[in-house]
Amino acid sequence: MSTEATVARTVLIHGPISRSALAVRMRMSPASLTRLTKPFVDRGILVELDDVVDGVGRPSRPLDVSPAVGTFLGVKLTGGDAHCVLTDVRAQLLGEVVLPLRSHAPSDVVDTIVDAMTRLVGDSDAPVGVGISVGGITDGSTVVWGPFLDWEDVPLGELVTAATGLPTRIENDLIALTEAERWFGVVRGLDGFAVITIGAGVGYEVVSGGEVVRNVDSGISLAAHVPLEPHGPLCSEGHRGCAQAMLGSASIAAQATTALQRPVGYDEVLALAADGDPAAAAIVDASARALGRLVALAANLTTHADIVLAGEGMGLFAVAEGAVRAEIAAGRDPRASPVRLHVDDSGFTAWARGAAAVAVQAAFERL
Repeated sequence: MSTEATVARTVLIHGPISRSALAVRMRMSPASLTRLTKPFVDRGILVELDDVVDGVGRPSRPLDVSPAVGTFLGVKLTGGDAHCVLTDVRAQLLGEVVLPLRSHAPSDVVDTIVDAMTRLVGDSDAPVGVGISVGGITDGSTVVWGPFLDWEDVPLGELVTAATGLPTRIENDLIALTEAERWFGVVRGLDGFAVITIGAGVGYEVVSGGEVVRNVDSGISLAAHVPLEPHGPLCSEGHRGCAQAMLGSASIAAQATTALQRPVGYDEVLALAADGDPAAAAIVDASARALGRLVALAANLTTHADIVLAGEGMGLFAVAEGAVRAEIAAGRDPRASPVRLHVDDSGFTAWARGAAAVAVQAAFERL
């Protein structure tokens, strides 16, 4: 990313911000900063706000990103639905719609995305860009491997751009969610943190040195098979008591279905546990303790004490927060920094906002 785009990105993440604070953060002289920001102000990308008085009594005019930059479409694709949001330039929610996928045929998925955009945008201007997140491996334009959609090498970005005329970025769903937290979440500005998601799967991502860790294994959900409970249930891969077996929503529902001898869904398991049902409470308690162990492992192995919890299965934390926190404490050295949990319980909205965030990032790269 160019120095100019980096300046605009810094204002986006940390603004409104005074020029003096921006100069310190960018490690450049006020004169250089003025030269770099002026084109963005002239183009209406950055705006100068009303004067404020700084700590030594001098007035300054903070810089911020203009709301007129535009809106962004974020799409999280699952095996059955397209969770779509329209956001502003900071990935704040402006509208949301969930549409079922008619099939996994790429043409049908593209039609669903176009339908969602039409519903969300209405008579307003078209979005600046589209971000789409999927479980699996992507290269920015192609879904290289999408297990929930049974896809391999599907050029989804090109297909959506052809249908909408808009630049489109495809990203792994966990990386997209982590990028949204890094740029716009309560952990923005931190040098490092970890993200753990639970729901249909178990996800784990790390930010270190201010950047999301990316490599050839990103998107494979390796943390899903970390062993957490030696006497726990088996996952589909035959691992006993791994993160997927202990925390996956389908596994928790299956355990309750067996225990109660009737079909039980994930949300019902949580509700029964909250109401004191002994079988459901035992299952949820075991899962909560497993989540606490996973959090402690993440903090211990990364040496980052800030952990973001997210995903559509985060109702587990709401029901059994005490068990989660007790297990975190048990898994940490008493001299270690307390783990700081940041819980995003917005479910699929968080995944879709992550997709919008990578569309924002792509737009600022184009600057």
